[in-house]
Amino acid sequence: MSDRLEAILADGVPRVCSAAVALIAVDGSVAASAATGELVRYADAEGTLAADRPPAGRDSVFDLASISKLFTTAVVLSLVEEGRLDLDEPVAAWLQDSDPRVTLRHLLTHTAGLQPTRRIDLELPDADPATRMAAMIGTPVTGPIGGPYLYTDVGMVMVGRIAELAGGAPLDALVGDRVTGVLGLADTGYRPGPATLPRVAATEWKPERQGATDATSEHRETVAGWTPEPQVPGCVRGEVHDETAYGLGGVAGHAGVFATADDLLAFGETLRLDGGGLLRPETAAEMLRDQGAEGAAFRHGLGVRIGDPAIVGPLGAAAFGHSGFTGTSLVVDPARGLTVVLLTNAVHPVRGRDGIRGLRHAVAAEALRLAD
Repeated sequence: MSDRLEAILADGVPRVCSAAVALIAVDGSVAASAATGELVRYADAEGTLAADRPPAGRDSVFDLASISKLFTTAVVLSLVEEGRLDLDEPVAAWLQDSDPRVTLRHLLTHTAGLQPTRRIDLELPDADPATRMAAMIGTPVTGPIGGPYLYTDVGMVMVGRIAELAGGAPLDALVGDRVTGVLGLADTGYRPGPATLPRVAATEWKPERQGATDATSEHRETVAGWTPEPQVPGCVRGEVHDETAYGLGGVAGHAGVFATADDLLAFGETLRLDGGGLLRPETAAEMLRDQGAEGAAFRHGLGVRIGDPAIVGPLGAAAFGHSGFTGTSLVVDPARGLTVVLLTNAVHPVRGRDGIRGLRHAVAAEALRLAD
């Protein structure tokens, strides 16, 4: 444990989030760790305290939200290494309804001219995940192709589907075979099972999900022994927070991965160490290279942000990583040998709470102190 890191998290809990876990590794060794708060603090959007408030621990499991994009990217790049995909071929070779000018590189750098998001669950409320996915793939290009940068979940949903077609398996299976299985990340994956649920942090109050069972899809058939659990009144827990990913069956290229801090740290260390057996060094270098996307407050690699001021804080322009809407972040600073993980549930019980950027910066500042 780190008293300083513990104090930083305590300053943000429950003001910013009800639960937080942070890990800081220097040259591959954990230099500081802290966990505080409650996995479920609230029973409704009004802030009524839950009757059962289990404490957060280092082994707690959080919805990573958009950090999932890095796992999708790793899968795609492994398929590129095998010659099954080409970063610069038209994605229409795989997705027939797509604009023939758009490439996989465009999608991974958010320069395909696609809209930021699409609430396919609201557009097609009675459709199954396969029908919704087909509609997502058919999303028209409405902006310039090649830039400027426009962050889009739609594009990463397409990337996930391309991975499935090229890899010959559902995305969750590909992530399991090509990322979590390779790295031994036992607590990372989509749709946590019943045995994991007691360790999962709750997210947002979503009354529209009450009384419903989780959406079924073709992906479900790949999970041995999985049985849909009925939802009970309360905040979302154990299923993906993101509405689009939920509408697609819980597995999508842009969101849906859950993990512990230690697992995410191991994934980040792999990227810090030039692919670390997950990807070839030259592939990892291309992932982390500035791809020249213009119009963002940071530089962009393939699926990864470089120098994003929202998460790197004082670590500066060379640090890379990604954040998640639920309040998560992964930051890697290769020059200093740093990997920094912050997992929170800042959308519990409602989104829009202030302070997550400051909390991220405070943890990054502590990492900088430990590295000096």
